[in-house]
Amino acid sequence: MTVEGAALAATTARVAVLMTTLDGRRFIDDQLRSVLGQDWPAIDLWVSDDGSRDGTPQHLQGWAARWTKGSFSVVSGPGRGFSANYRALISNPDIAADYYAFCDQDDVWLADKLPAAIAAIRRHGSRPTLYCERTILTDSDGRDIGLSPRFQRTPDFANALVQSIGGGNTMVMNAEAFHLLREAARRTDFVSHDWFSYLIVSGAGGKVIYSEVPHVRYRQHESNIIGANTGWRARLNRLQFALGGRFASWTDRNLEALEACRDLLTPVSIALFERFREARQGGPITRLIKLRQSGVHRQTAFGQVSLYVAGMLGKL
Repeated sequence: MTVEGAALAATTARVAVLMTTLDGRRFIDDQLRSVLGQDWPAIDLWVSDDGSRDGTPQHLQGWAARWTKGSFSVVSGPGRGFSANYRALISNPDIAADYYAFCDQDDVWLADKLPAAIAAIRRHGSRPTLYCERTILTDSDGRDIGLSPRFQRTPDFANALVQSIGGGNTMVMNAEAFHLLREAARRTDFVSHDWFSYLIVSGAGGKVIYSEVPHVRYRQHESNIIGANTGWRARLNRLQFALGGRFASWTDRNLEALEACRDLLTPVSIALFERFREARQGGPITRLIKLRQSGVHRQTAFGQVSLYVAGMLGKL
């Protein structure tokens, strides 16, 4: 293929945007305008509404009638929470594209979000590749209030086992990565779609890209499922949260999900998976030693210390 042909193929590739909604009428226009305003010509939007009572589904039908970049489909979610709603979308066999992006109902995308992500993904050819990035934090009125944490260690399965670093609202992936994720999602449920995506793509030997350049304005308000988690107060809150046992329950679910997808993982990932599972057994000192030997890690020094503390206390 010529350079001109490759460029044309890149810009005509179809992107499927997967959005879940629940009572999102207040902010959804901002989000949809920003998706429609992408510097990308072919965008199919798939929205799964999980039982909104504020008129969101009816409002979406109006958007569907004037969507100019592709198809706009609204389906009913399973009504079992946001993770199950995303799982239903990921598993939907009718959704087909060259690239796939997750989308929240209340953020704003910068116009070059999709082009930037796809350009980074294309550098890795047909290798399953997942892209995520930092976000611009805003208050509920859309005013900038800061940036999400900047992670500098290379994303990999050893990190994914104990930390989710990329918000779903920033994630874009190629078809190879999405097909892996779809197969995995058909087998098992998961804690969250973004963490599960990180686990599956990295564990299967795919490439995970983390960009320090943000292209999403991430709205912070009382309805956020999971906030930005910035600052020392947030770090201490997360430590308290972990020591309360919630993180251990998430780890249990992640390991159960990975076991259901064991044949999708590389031999190296399976070996790491087993070492981490063993590191959760035994007494405090044994757990600490095995945890250090396992190779799992978080992105920051504070995170690593909290990981070891949680491990010794049996809260991992």
